[in-house]
Amino acid sequence: MYQRILVPIDGSHTATLGLQEAIRIAKADGTKLRLISVVDEFVVAQNFEGVMNAGDLLDALRDSGKKTIAKGVALANKNGVAAESALYETMGHRVADLITREAKKWKADLIVMGTHGRRGWSRMVLGSDAEMVLRDATVPVLLVRTPAPRKRAKK
Repeated sequence: MYQRILVPIDGSHTATLGLQEAIRIAKADGTKLRLISVVDEFVVAQNFEGVMNAGDLLDALRDSGKKTIAKGVALANKNGVAAESALYETMGHRVADLITREAKKWKADLIVMGTHGRRGWSRMVLGSDAEMVLRDATVPVLLVRTPAPRKRAKK
């Protein structure tokens, strides 16, 4: 059904759940995966408080992005799915914009990504890359949510 699935990953548990779902789809359909990770330089500039050199922090984010991509590709390969990858950097542009541009450029026919499912104040303050991708994408988007924690039964 799908030929090319774009999977944005950031190393979070939620992104890993999205990747696992993309792998399941790819195995069933013989689909190509493209994993991308984005280093958002604006986060460094906005949150820099002098505790750490901004260049060192940016290097740490790049290294983390490379490790995230390597782990994602390894997980796909372990499951018998070939995956190509790319690490991007952005400053002053929304991560969601980069994801939707990449989907168009690579000719993805599906985007699979994790979402934290934030609501209320945290969603308003933090925003939602997943929601922005969902609004702007020209291809179907599959959002994979982290399961809600189970409530403990009362005794």
